[in-house]
Amino acid sequence: MSQLTLAQRDLNVLWHPCTQMKDHESLPLIPIKHAKGVWLYDYEGRRYLDAISSWWVNLFGHANPKINAAIKAQLEKLEQVIFAGFSHEGAIILAERLTQLTQLDRCFYADNGSSAVEVALKMSFQYWQNKGLTKKIKFAHLENGYHGETLGALAVGDLGLYKKTFAPLLPEVVRIPVPHPLNKIQGESAKQHATRIFAQAEKILNAEHETICGLIVEPMVQCAGHMNIYDAHYLKLLHAACDRYHIHLIADEIAVGFGRTGKMFACEHAEVTPDFMCLSKGLTGGYLPLSCILTRESIYQEFYDTYESGKGFLHSHSYTGNPLAVSAALATLDIFAEENSLEKNSHLSAHLATALENLRDHPHVSNIRQLGLIAAFDLVDSKGLAYLANERRGLKIYQYAIAHEMLIRPIANTVYFMPPYVITADEISLLLRVTHDAINDGAKS
Repeated sequence: MSQLTLAQRDLNVLWHPCTQMKDHESLPLIPIKHAKGVWLYDYEGRRYLDAISSWWVNLFGHANPKINAAIKAQLEKLEQVIFAGFSHEGAIILAERLTQLTQLDRCFYADNGSSAVEVALKMSFQYWQNKGLTKKIKFAHLENGYHGETLGALAVGDLGLYKKTFAPLLPEVVRIPVPHPLNKIQGESAKQHATRIFAQAEKILNAEHETICGLIVEPMVQCAGHMNIYDAHYLKLLHAACDRYHIHLIADEIAVGFGRTGKMFACEHAEVTPDFMCLSKGLTGGYLPLSCILTRESIYQEFYDTYESGKGFLHSHSYTGNPLAVSAALATLDIFAEENSLEKNSHLSAHLATALENLRDHPHVSNIRQLGLIAAFDLVDSKGLAYLANERRGLKIYQYAIAHEMLIRPIANTVYFMPPYVITADEISLLLRVTHDAINDGAKS
């Protein structure tokens, strides 16, 4: 089957996510035939370094032999079973391991990241209802945040690109400021900046806490929000305030969990244990859809009552705790345990930081930032100003990179890297060289 024929068949019947499909009249669609490690291969034998882990999900490379073997072995035993009234060993073991890793007590499975956020919001809301605190009906969220695209998750996000169209459908929420380069005072340290912004946040929490169920945050890195990285001190202050005001802290670790930031979970940077933690994406190593919501025993107990009480949590997904997805997750955790992955990542992170230095003085690069194996910078014009959105500078970077064997998918003017953990130092250097050339090429137009 030819590449061109497959692409045309696709465009005849499919509707792709987060895409203006009309773009594909001029932007070639790329069917992928197979993948290995950090490389994707198309039907014409071209390859592409997956610098974004196929939308932030892949941890240990495509076609990882350990994860492959685990799924194959599970397939011979049990592919799916209803998770209401039934269970299976893998789901139990995974919950045991995740509760131990997170220092939380209970694990509820769902299908994907947005679903996990919906579950956490509903659990938090119903917890207060079960306790008789019926005024608590709103959620707080950070400016510039993103938590998914189902309606509840969309409501607690703050990116107009996704949210504006659906605003009439969404419940009222409370918006909290977040440390960001745009609101930083010159000469202010990251910790001072975090402290000043928190003072503004606390005024809002103090005024609104009687009606707020929970505050949802992306710990340390707001990924879809142009990879905004903020200081751990802010997270620590928010956690303490939530405790003072009896507000649940909901940590959306969907994109930043499982080693992305240099810690197993991003909350560890602030030594914080949230009331709810949402996990997905890297949970299965990027193989199969699975998410989970971890919470405290004290929260679980507010739902534990007779059927007649009406306090049960009546939320379900058909594929809850799917055995195949769970087997991939267990194999992923095994790789972390057996291969000292976090220490290996620290060396890759250091090499990435060194490679980024070659862009430090580039006239069209601004605000280089990095935490673990997440790195980003912003594209600017010759005056140091952000390019206009309709110039689509990020698209130019994407096109140049694809032509030079790299999958880089900027967020507007923000170029970022979030590679699989099996990338080598040489591949990181190659990635940065192509990126440097892509910026120069784009600056000509």
